[in-house]
Amino acid sequence: MSKRRWTIVVVPQGSSATKIFEFSQTALKLIGSVAVAALAVVLLLGYATVRRSVDLARADRLERENVQLSSDLDQLGGRLSSLRDIVARLEEQDSRLRLLANLEPIDPQVHAAGIGGPRPAASPEGSDRADLVRVDLNALIRRANLLGSSFREVGDSLTLHNERLAATPSIMPTSGWLSGAFSRMRAHPILHTARPHEGIDVTAPMGTPIEAPANATVIQTGWESGYGNMVVLDHGFGIVTKFAHASRILVRVGEKVKRGDRIAQVGNTGLATGPHLHYEVHVNGRAVDPRRYILPGVVTD
Repeated sequence: MSKRRWTIVVVPQGSSATKIFEFSQTALKLIGSVAVAALAVVLLLGYATVRRSVDLARADRLERENVQLSSDLDQLGGRLSSLRDIVARLEEQDSRLRLLANLEPIDPQVHAAGIGGPRPAASPEGSDRADLVRVDLNALIRRANLLGSSFREVGDSLTLHNERLAATPSIMPTSGWLSGAFSRMRAHPILHTARPHEGIDVTAPMGTPIEAPANATVIQTGWESGYGNMVVLDHGFGIVTKFAHASRILVRVGEKVKRGDRIAQVGNTGLATGPHLHYEVHVNGRAVDPRRYILPGVVTD
């Protein structure tokens, strides 16, 4: 069998002669292989050119990003330095506040412990700076959390202290003059027997207002043998006050009163020789001298 041949006829426009090209099958295969190889080379060169362009663009972008990152790290470092100064001042303020709140100051080593952990190992400059910033930021967060906890403790202590002060019977409940002192044992003016006098007597005109010496809740009112009309206030913190011989009671059980609120009026009910207020203060169930709690010069009007 004769080898197959391929003929290509090129017919140009106009009067030009027709051109005929004959190729053997082997020649066509060779031409095709060369064409494919040439195309592959062109594609590879094109890919390499495009890849190099992309890499150059990427390198340029990364360089710009690194410059921006370096600038950002410088700014962040400056802000962290300012923040460290602020936290240090807050720690000093916290120490003073804890003293005012009757709390032990936090040991400086405890504050320093917020820094925590070793510095990161040496690494490329940019990475090292970022690691240092990260460590400083984490340290500041821990120190800030410690301060936040301390401030809450100070706030709770001051609130409790204010509540205790508000509940302390620090004023004389009525205007008048002291006619009977606190005594563990004295002769009763009516019964003529020796018995404790667990309060003080303040003589005042009939109807003189009796005022709450501190914030409290009314826990008892009404008549009690010997005391006549009386009012009992619970101030919390184990402090209870009692007011006896009233001519009139102005409050009811369960009512909340504040220092200076009128709770009754002076009278001579019960075992009394004349109009006066019998005033008692009990701390954790034990009678104490009310004058220990009355601030000098503080009396009701």
